[in-house]
Amino acid sequence: MIERLLGDEAATLQAGNDLAAALRRGDVLALHGDLGTGKTTLARAIIRSLAGDRMLEVPSPTFTLVQLYDGRLPVAHFDLYRIEDAGEVTELGLEDAVRDGVALIEWPEKAGVYLPETTIHVKLLEEGSGRRMVIDGPFEPLARFERSFSIRDFLAEAGRSAATRLYLVGDASARSYETIKSAERCELLMNAPRQPDGPPIRDGKPYSRIAHLAESVEPFVAVAQTLREHGFAAPQIHAADLDSGLLLLEDLGQGSILDDNGRPVAERYRAAAETLADLHHDAWSDTIEFADGPTYDVPAYDRVAMGIETELLLDWYLPYAMGRAATADERAEFHACWDRLFDHLARAEKSIVLRDYHSPNIIWRDGAVGTDRIGIIDFQDALMGPSAYDVASLAMDARVTIPEELEADIRSAYLERRTDAGFDRAAFETAYAIMAAQRNSKILGIFVRLNERDGKPHYLKHLPRIRDYLERATRHPDLAMLRALYGRMNVLPDGAQ
Repeated sequence: MIERLLGDEAATLQAGNDLAAALRRGDVLALHGDLGTGKTTLARAIIRSLAGDRMLEVPSPTFTLVQLYDGRLPVAHFDLYRIEDAGEVTELGLEDAVRDGVALIEWPEKAGVYLPETTIHVKLLEEGSGRRMVIDGPFEPLARFERSFSIRDFLAEAGRSAATRLYLVGDASARSYETIKSAERCELLMNAPRQPDGPPIRDGKPYSRIAHLAESVEPFVAVAQTLREHGFAAPQIHAADLDSGLLLLEDLGQGSILDDNGRPVAERYRAAAETLADLHHDAWSDTIEFADGPTYDVPAYDRVAMGIETELLLDWYLPYAMGRAATADERAEFHACWDRLFDHLARAEKSIVLRDYHSPNIIWRDGAVGTDRIGIIDFQDALMGPSAYDVASLAMDARVTIPEELEADIRSAYLERRTDAGFDRAAFETAYAIMAAQRNSKILGIFVRLNERDGKPHYLKHLPRIRDYLERATRHPDLAMLRALYGRMNVLPDGAQ
């Protein structure tokens, strides 16, 4: 059970904003309270927050019984005061509303047994000159709402008590982001609760530790600091609660390296490649000293981490594509191929590897100059490893199709900028092909896993593109054995030799 004191109407509106930030598809909120306790005020605040429009007209559905609204989630606002039989609820479309979005129900007691068992009950009770809001329901949504209210408390401590929250996006991990708007500024909130270790899968360690995935926000804070110290446009951190996994960040802008139709803009990709070249020109320490004293050791992108990532292809993509598990012979050949390729990487140039340097995580800052044109975000999983990895991540963007001509142009922009003494272009080209194959092997497995384990089927649309990238990467002579194996395993596009 959750209780919040709402001292006035402004507090009720803010509570609606906080509830909206935590809503998920399928939620039903039953709003209880006597006449005049603020049920409709709370419902309006939730609806306007979901719609992202503070001025949206939200009339009371007393006479229409139900009003529908579009937004981050479709929302149906029910007022059951005038129904005479609980069975009428089924005719009003509650089941459809819950399947497609969320439902807010005033006078829910009139629905009787037709309320879903998972309904979240929100009671508004008179208390002094204000209201007390009491929320009860299943554990999972209560945990979401508790987290949302803790975010509000975090914002208040940071001096943004009156800020408006707008859900921005979630990503393939447990992180989510919000836009935080106040009278003075627009900022971003990273909501990244500390993740528990998964089950041990090898040598007593979970996958996250073997692959060196960040399980807290400390790595993000450390890498952001060192990137800014080197002159790159990473977000400044305005407030942080490291234990809770909450960061209030500078908003680097809304510009993209894609055009309005989601297609790559060659000039911007070239600029992003030049920024990488400048980044790889610098010397990077694998120990970052925080401004307040402690240190963070950047993990090494070693062959164990790279290897377990490639195995995602065997564990997830292969059963999806071929309807069977990999055979023992296939696994042995797979590991033999990658062991040879990882031997090549021992001689490759090493630098900081941001690990997800592609269009969703690159901000185009129009009007800025030099490396400041490129805003860099989402680098909490950074490692020290082959510098070619991030070039491959950019030039074979997992979320958008990069034609071969543009891929070559991106690599050329990078290579033209690498005028520093000692840079070995031939060694880079080999490392680039290996890291492109490694990354795209990993992504094939991750995207299938996101569908089958996490219920996110929209990632499957990217699979043909990733297979095409693998076909390109494995053309390199040093990857001939891997190419032959991938051809037999139905990894490459049909007709690839």
